[in-house]
Amino acid sequence: MTTHAVSGSAVTVAYGGVPALLDCDLAVSAGTTTALVGPNGSGKSTLLSAIAGLVPLARGTLTVLGRPAGTPEFAARVAYVLQSTPANETLPVTVREVVTMARFARRGLFGRLTSHDRHIVANALERLDVADLADRHLRELSGGQRQRVLVAQGLAQGADLLLLDEPVTGLDLASRDDILTVVDEIRSSGGTVIVATHDLGDAERADHVMLLARTVIAAGPPGDVITTDNLRRAYRGRHVADQVAGLAHVDEHVHAHGPRHGIH
Repeated sequence: MTTHAVSGSAVTVAYGGVPALLDCDLAVSAGTTTALVGPNGSGKSTLLSAIAGLVPLARGTLTVLGRPAGTPEFAARVAYVLQSTPANETLPVTVREVVTMARFARRGLFGRLTSHDRHIVANALERLDVADLADRHLRELSGGQRQRVLVAQGLAQGADLLLLDEPVTGLDLASRDDILTVVDEIRSSGGTVIVATHDLGDAERADHVMLLARTVIAAGPPGDVITTDNLRRAYRGRHVADQVAGLAHVDEHVHAHGPRHGIH
């Protein structure tokens, strides 16, 4: 029997009365990588925020790790890494301190860190190749370096479910490789990853894809979801959809031979 890390029925989220997600049904199996794809404004970030329990549902049900989304005692089991944003120039926080903050999600704000916690932090820094930056201030880093630090923070939390919002958009090749390698490692070790991405090439390598346009256009294996017809429905027009498919080198004949597993 398949265990679902996330499941939802008629999930609807609205901002100011305007739906950002409408009647979405979803099921994410534990131990897999799921890619959320779709045009700008399609609801990818909103769905991640709902799964993280950060936005309320206007309608529907959403279960995360066996409990309703946002259940306080399960918060530490979900790590949410936002897309990289400019660092606060007035905040003198080091890379090590940023990653260490993740352990307080497990210990509580006033919990005492142990040598085990420090080992986990050091391991996360090494895996994202930012250990040599540990004593530098976050504001001193490049965008790619900052994003690797934020992913290291998510990794250090030791969560069962990792949510990533466009983690490699606009990054250099080295940062992309570091982040996507860790995503693949998490999946291989039994963790569950949900990643929002604009890159259909990355999405093709996931176990499962959800194509969104404020509702679920299609969901399933990459070869079943990333098709010209589905892209036209999501991107609302043949010209735009064909451009998206062409840039990503989407070829239904290639998909017919089966997707590659894991995001690399």
